[in-house]
Amino acid sequence: MATFWCTEALPLAVTAMLPVCLFPTLGILPSKKVCPQYFLETNFLFLSGLIMASSIEEWGLHRRIALKVLGIVGVKPAWLILGMMMTSSFLSMWLSNTATTAMMLPIANAILESLFGDLETSATRDKAIHFFCSDELQSESRYQLNVWKGFLICIPYAASIGGTATLTGTAPNLILIGQLKSYFPDCDVINFGSWFAFAFPLMLLFLFMGWLWISFLYGGLNTRLCFKTNDRRSQAEARARALILEDYRRLGPIKFAEGAISFFFVLFAVLLFTRDPKFVTGWSVLFKKGYVSDAVTGVIIVSILFFFPSEKPSLRWWSDPEAPKRPYVPLLSWKKAQDSVPWNIILLLGGGFAMAKACEESGLASWMGGHLQPMAQVPPAAAVMLITAFLACFTEFASNTATIIIFLPVIAEMALGASVNPLYFMIPATVGCSYAFMLPVSTPPNSIAFASGHLMVKDMVKTGIVMNILGVLSVALAMNTWGVAMFDLNTYPDWALRLSMCLTLLPSSGGTEEAF
Repeated sequence: MATFWCTEALPLAVTAMLPVCLFPTLGILPSKKVCPQYFLETNFLFLSGLIMASSIEEWGLHRRIALKVLGIVGVKPAWLILGMMMTSSFLSMWLSNTATTAMMLPIANAILESLFGDLETSATRDKAIHFFCSDELQSESRYQLNVWKGFLICIPYAASIGGTATLTGTAPNLILIGQLKSYFPDCDVINFGSWFAFAFPLMLLFLFMGWLWISFLYGGLNTRLCFKTNDRRSQAEARARALILEDYRRLGPIKFAEGAISFFFVLFAVLLFTRDPKFVTGWSVLFKKGYVSDAVTGVIIVSILFFFPSEKPSLRWWSDPEAPKRPYVPLLSWKKAQDSVPWNIILLLGGGFAMAKACEESGLASWMGGHLQPMAQVPPAAAVMLITAFLACFTEFASNTATIIIFLPVIAEMALGASVNPLYFMIPATVGCSYAFMLPVSTPPNSIAFASGHLMVKDMVKTGIVMNILGVLSVALAMNTWGVAMFDLNTYPDWALRLSMCLTLLPSSGGTEEAF
């Protein structure tokens, strides 16, 4: 399955269904244990996030948010790059990284054309002035092309970074939750609120460092950030600002449907965050312990979208004879939700959970753990950096979902063998799988930006290799500072200790059943 996922010899979702065929027929797991793995509560949480995202896209709320942020940050190239990155990262916390990139790139192109004119014209002019014009004009033309590349490259990078901040932002985060529940049933440390409290500051830190690097590399950092000038660039920036304000004005006042979606979106985020944030008492204590999960919360909120009206209700319909003839339009139709949800990703999640279950029950997990004992000699802090760097490099050539499915069971066993809190290795591995910046084929957002035809592979490699280094350093800093405090990573938890004790019994007995 790992080979098929990495080579895409079969569609990823088809490979993910192989456990249903192979595990029962090979005597690994009965089908009644395999099939339920494809729709665990983690999948429901993911599904609720996707449905919420489709309602935001349906009413154009994401475009209003994007234009508002860009209007606030200003139009100097470095500030615009920051605005693009902030908006892309925020949207990708809730929408898919691919949808965010596809929505933001046309906005970026429109702003850039108002700043510099059409890129094709700029490129042609650059070749001409290289032979016929002054050094000053050559420098200006190179500056414009560089800034354009910076705009194109910052959006997919920010989308990938932003997806790590929420559990529903990207599939590897959900796979972490699912595999934790499979391997360590007593572990309840990670949920939407605790993950957000850890990953959101990490996202902000990495986003800021990434902005400095991209702005430095593509010409956006200079004294013009702090001082006003009245040159040709300033006039172009004024035109760009006018374009942003005009696009926002064309959206008109906030419609009732947009306001309703905004309310449910905020309610969705707040309820998930406050259910059981660990550092304070959450509202889940009002219900029977262990009954209400993040999945329940998400499904309750998105279910309302299918019957809540998209137009402001009025009591005048009592006296309006035409009222019954007008169709009732809810905030979201099932057809729209069905078309928007990437069902292949849900199957991919299920395939990962099925594989993890089989690794556990077949004894493969304990066998791998025994062969990873030499890794116990590596200092844990160094191991965190090595794990993050390795998976960030591996995911350049394979999907982040397939990468984390393949390696997370191995990393969990490595932690058990080294008597280290499993979260200390598993969290960096999960985050590192989203840090694929160097190649166009690494992620769909990278491919979309590269498909514009204005980026070269060397541009992405040059920018991405430093982004990967910054990402590894950011994760290491987060894990060894506020991560240690939040998840008590310096102690070996009881929920992992019980599993370790069971696994140590396996080699001394005749088989798995006798050991247990």
